[in-house]
Amino acid sequence: MNSSFEIPLFPLSAHLLPGGRMSLRIFEPRYVRMIKEACRADTGFGICMVNAQGDKHKNEHIYSIGTFAKVIDFDLLDNGFLGVTVEGHRCFNIQSMKTESDGLRLGECQWLDEWTEQSAEHSIAPIDERLMEIFDKYPELQTLYQTPNYNDPVWVIYRWLEILPVDAEKKQQLIQQKDYLQALSFLTELVE
Repeated sequence: MNSSFEIPLFPLSAHLLPGGRMSLRIFEPRYVRMIKEACRADTGFGICMVNAQGDKHKNEHIYSIGTFAKVIDFDLLDNGFLGVTVEGHRCFNIQSMKTESDGLRLGECQWLDEWTEQSAEHSIAPIDERLMEIFDKYPELQTLYQTPNYNDPVWVIYRWLEILPVDAEKKQQLIQQKDYLQALSFLTELVE
Protein backbone atom coordinates (compact mmCIF):
# COMPACT_ATOMS: atom_id res chain seq x y z
CA MET A 1 0.00 0.00 0.00
CA ASN A 2 1.16 3.52 -0.82
CA SER A 3 1.50 5.37 2.50
CA SER A 4 1.18 9.13 2.57
CA PHE A 5 3.73 11.73 3.65
CA GLU A 6 3.71 15.47 4.25
CA ILE A 7 6.01 17.93 2.46
CA PRO A 8 6.18 21.69 1.92
CA LEU A 9 5.02 22.79 -1.54
CA PHE A 10 6.64 25.32 -3.85
CA PRO A 11 4.27 26.40 -6.67
CA LEU A 12 5.92 27.52 -9.93
CA SER A 13 4.82 28.31 -13.45
CA ALA A 14 7.74 26.16 -14.66
CA HIS A 15 7.92 22.50 -13.79
CA LEU A 16 10.57 20.07 -12.69
CA LEU A 17 10.34 16.32 -13.27
CA PRO A 18 12.44 13.37 -12.05
CA GLY A 19 16.06 13.69 -13.16
CA GLY A 20 15.55 17.35 -13.99
CA ARG A 21 17.49 20.27 -12.60
CA MET A 22 16.42 23.85 -12.09
CA SER A 23 17.91 27.06 -10.70
CA LEU A 24 15.67 29.03 -8.35
CA ARG A 25 15.92 32.48 -6.77
CA ILE A 26 14.33 32.38 -3.34
CA PHE A 27 13.36 35.59 -1.54
CA GLU A 28 9.97 35.13 0.15
CA PRO A 29 10.47 34.37 3.88
CA ARG A 30 8.25 31.26 3.81
CA TYR A 31 10.32 29.71 1.01
CA VAL A 32 13.64 30.75 2.57
CA ARG A 33 12.46 28.88 5.69
CA MET A 34 11.45 25.88 3.55
CA ILE A 35 14.90 25.74 1.90
CA LYS A 36 16.75 26.14 5.21
CA GLU A 37 14.70 23.36 6.84
CA ALA A 38 15.16 21.05 3.82
CA CYS A 39 18.95 21.60 3.87
CA ARG A 40 19.23 21.22 7.65
CA ALA A 41 17.27 17.94 7.70
CA ASP A 42 18.63 16.71 4.33
CA THR A 43 15.07 16.33 3.03
CA GLY A 44 13.30 18.03 0.17
CA PHE A 45 10.08 19.71 -0.88
CA GLY A 46 7.50 19.49 -3.62
CA ILE A 47 7.64 21.61 -6.76
CA CYS A 48 4.15 21.98 -8.22
CA MET A 49 2.68 23.59 -11.32
CA VAL A 50 0.44 26.61 -10.82
CA ASN A 51 -3.20 26.43 -11.91
CA ALA A 52 -4.01 30.03 -12.90
CA GLN A 53 -7.76 29.31 -12.78
CA GLY A 54 -7.63 27.84 -9.26
CA ASP A 55 -8.78 29.70 -6.14
CA LYS A 56 -5.75 30.52 -3.93
CA HIS A 57 -7.83 30.74 -0.74
CA LYS A 58 -9.15 27.20 -1.29
CA ASN A 59 -5.67 25.93 -2.27
CA GLU A 60 -6.92 25.13 -5.78
CA HIS A 61 -4.15 27.18 -7.45
CA ILE A 62 -1.73 24.24 -7.31
CA TYR A 63 -2.12 21.22 -9.60
CA SER A 64 -2.21 17.89 -7.78
CA ILE A 65 0.81 16.27 -9.46
CA GLY A 66 4.20 17.54 -8.30
CA THR A 67 7.82 16.43 -8.08
CA PHE A 68 9.83 15.85 -4.93
CA ALA A 69 13.00 17.97 -5.21
CA LYS A 70 16.22 18.20 -3.23
CA VAL A 71 18.68 21.09 -3.05
CA ILE A 72 21.98 20.12 -4.70
CA ASP A 73 23.68 23.52 -4.58
CA PHE A 74 23.03 26.97 -3.10
CA ASP A 75 24.57 30.43 -3.03
CA LEU A 76 23.76 33.86 -1.62
CA LEU A 77 23.18 36.16 -4.61
CA ASP A 78 24.31 39.81 -4.88
CA ASN A 79 20.74 41.08 -4.46
CA GLY A 80 20.37 39.23 -1.14
CA PHE A 81 18.25 36.47 -2.68
CA LEU A 82 19.07 32.83 -2.07
CA GLY A 83 20.10 31.03 -5.26
CA VAL A 84 19.50 27.28 -5.22
CA THR A 85 19.83 24.48 -7.73
CA VAL A 86 17.39 21.63 -7.20
CA GLU A 87 17.04 18.18 -8.69
CA GLY A 88 13.76 16.33 -9.19
CA HIS A 89 13.49 12.83 -7.77
CA ARG A 90 9.99 11.38 -7.96
CA CYS A 91 6.43 12.44 -8.82
CA PHE A 92 3.70 12.54 -6.22
CA ASN A 93 -0.02 13.26 -6.01
CA ILE A 94 -1.34 15.76 -3.45
CA GLN A 95 -4.23 14.29 -1.46
CA SER A 96 -4.88 17.36 0.70
CA MET A 97 -3.28 20.68 1.57
CA LYS A 98 -3.03 23.02 4.54
CA THR A 99 -1.54 26.48 4.92
CA GLU A 100 0.84 27.47 7.73
CA SER A 101 0.73 30.90 9.42
CA ASP A 102 3.41 32.36 7.10
CA GLY A 103 1.59 31.14 3.98
CA LEU A 104 3.73 28.06 3.30
CA ARG A 105 1.55 25.25 2.02
CA LEU A 106 2.03 21.67 3.16
CA GLY A 107 0.73 18.78 1.10
CA GLU A 108 -0.33 15.34 2.29
CA CYS A 109 0.97 13.30 -0.66
CA GLN A 110 1.36 9.82 -2.12
CA TRP A 111 4.01 8.67 -4.59
CA LEU A 112 3.03 8.05 -8.20
CA ASP A 113 4.34 4.91 -9.89
CA GLU A 114 7.62 5.61 -11.65
CA TRP A 115 7.89 5.28 -15.41
CA THR A 116 10.19 2.53 -16.61
CA GLU A 117 11.72 1.95 -20.02
CA GLN A 118 9.27 0.26 -22.39
CA SER A 119 10.16 -2.39 -24.96
CA ALA A 120 12.65 -1.50 -27.68
CA GLU A 121 9.87 -1.31 -30.30
CA HIS A 122 9.03 2.20 -29.03
CA SER A 123 11.80 4.33 -30.52
CA ILE A 124 12.29 7.82 -29.10
CA ALA A 125 13.76 9.15 -32.35
CA PRO A 126 13.62 11.96 -33.42
CA ILE A 127 12.88 13.58 -30.04
CA ASP A 128 16.25 12.50 -28.60
CA GLU A 129 18.16 14.18 -31.48
CA ARG A 130 16.03 17.34 -31.24
CA LEU A 131 16.72 17.53 -27.50
CA MET A 132 20.48 17.33 -28.20
CA GLU A 133 20.09 20.24 -30.63
CA ILE A 134 18.28 22.30 -27.99
CA PHE A 135 20.94 21.56 -25.37
CA ASP A 136 23.63 22.61 -27.89
CA LYS A 137 21.78 25.85 -28.59
CA TYR A 138 21.13 26.83 -24.94
CA PRO A 139 24.27 26.79 -22.75
CA GLU A 140 22.19 27.35 -19.59
CA LEU A 141 20.76 23.83 -20.05
CA GLN A 142 24.24 22.37 -20.59
CA THR A 143 25.37 24.04 -17.35
CA LEU A 144 22.65 22.24 -15.37
CA TYR A 145 23.40 18.81 -16.87
CA GLN A 146 27.05 17.77 -16.99
CA THR A 147 26.04 14.28 -18.21
CA PRO A 148 22.76 14.42 -20.18
CA ASN A 149 21.23 10.96 -20.63
CA TYR A 150 19.91 11.04 -24.20
CA ASN A 151 19.78 7.20 -24.29
CA ASP A 152 17.20 7.01 -21.50
CA PRO A 153 13.70 7.49 -22.98
CA VAL A 154 12.20 8.49 -19.61
CA TRP A 155 14.90 11.16 -19.09
CA VAL A 156 14.41 12.54 -22.62
CA ILE A 157 10.60 12.66 -22.32
CA TYR A 158 10.75 14.37 -18.92
CA ARG A 159 13.15 17.05 -20.24
CA TRP A 160 10.79 17.75 -23.15
CA LEU A 161 7.81 18.06 -20.80
CA GLU A 162 9.81 20.55 -18.71
CA ILE A 163 10.88 22.82 -21.57
CA LEU A 164 7.90 22.75 -23.94
CA PRO A 165 5.43 25.62 -23.58
CA VAL A 166 2.50 23.22 -23.28
CA ASP A 167 -0.55 23.88 -21.10
CA ALA A 168 0.09 22.71 -17.49
CA GLU A 169 -3.15 20.71 -17.51
CA LYS A 170 -1.91 18.69 -20.50
CA LYS A 171 1.42 18.05 -18.74
CA GLN A 172 -0.45 16.91 -15.62
CA GLN A 173 -2.54 14.50 -17.70
CA LEU A 174 0.55 12.99 -19.36
CA ILE A 175 2.61 12.69 -16.15
CA GLN A 176 -0.03 10.68 -14.32
CA GLN A 177 -0.23 7.95 -16.99
CA LYS A 178 1.06 4.50 -15.94
CA ASP A 179 3.78 4.66 -18.62
CA TYR A 180 5.32 7.21 -20.98
CA LEU A 181 3.83 5.94 -24.26
CA GLN A 182 1.09 8.60 -24.45
CA ALA A 183 3.67 11.32 -23.71
CA LEU A 184 6.01 9.86 -26.34
CA SER A 185 3.26 9.89 -28.96
CA PHE A 186 2.29 13.48 -28.06
CA LEU A 187 5.90 14.72 -28.16
CA THR A 188 6.77 12.90 -31.39
CA GLU A 189 3.82 14.61 -33.11
CA LEU A 190 4.92 18.04 -31.81
CA VAL A 191 8.61 17.66 -32.60
CA GLU A 192 8.40 16.09 -36.07
